Amino acid sequence: MDHTRLEMYDDVGGHVEGEMNIPTNKNAQYLGQPDFNTLDEPIKDTIMRDVKAVGIKFGHVLFPKEKKTLLKEWDLWGPLMLCTFMAMVLQGSSLSDHTSEGGPEFAEVFVIVWIGSMIVTLNSKLLGGNISFFQSVCVLGYCLLPTTIALIACRIILLVKQTYLMFFIRFGVSMAGFAWATYASMIFLGDSQKPGRKLLAVYPIGLFYFIISWLVISHTTSS
Repeated sequence: MDHTRLEMYDDVGGHVEGEMNIPTNKNAQYLGQPDFNTLDEPIKDTIMRDVKAVGIKFGHVLFPKEKKTLLKEWDLWGPLMLCTFMAMVLQGSSLSDHTSEGGPEFAEVFVIVWIGSMIVTLNSKLLGGNISFFQSVCVLGYCLLPTTIALIACRIILLVKQTYLMFFIRFGVSMAGFAWATYASMIFLGDSQKPGRKLLAVYPIGLFYFIISWLVISHTTSS
């Protein structure tokens, strides 16, 4: 609460002092949302607030405990950042070989991520899920973070001499990212489906992340 000092005079001319507590919306501050008109704040503050909100959501994906965190205040900034980064890195794997067959094109990764997440969301809605379209796309996009981390790890592993052991290590890292992404997404989306239809909703989600993980392991080739 904010404390405001008040000074006034009573009816007989006496000087009266006191403090008034003005409550603030701490929940909004925690989620990165202001409790004032954002049109009056500097652009720098707006950007930093949005960056902080994205970082908080990334943290909840790495440690998925609060089921409603990504659903209450959805956004597409995090998914856009992850998708763009993965597309750039995967495209770079083809450019290193000076051919067009070494990795997926930039647009292909975008199509797979966004169209894939839309198809998974549509499947969830057809199964009677009580979640909005953009909430589901937001969760699926943010849960790409483990797969993105696996991609970075695979690129680092490629810096050393490649052997069968290194391949299996990269494969294990990719599958770990796949498993964590699927698990995190189900933590946030699990309650949106009826108990008897959860398995039908899990299968497309797992397939979605498996395809992306397969891109990671199959196109991170040494230069």
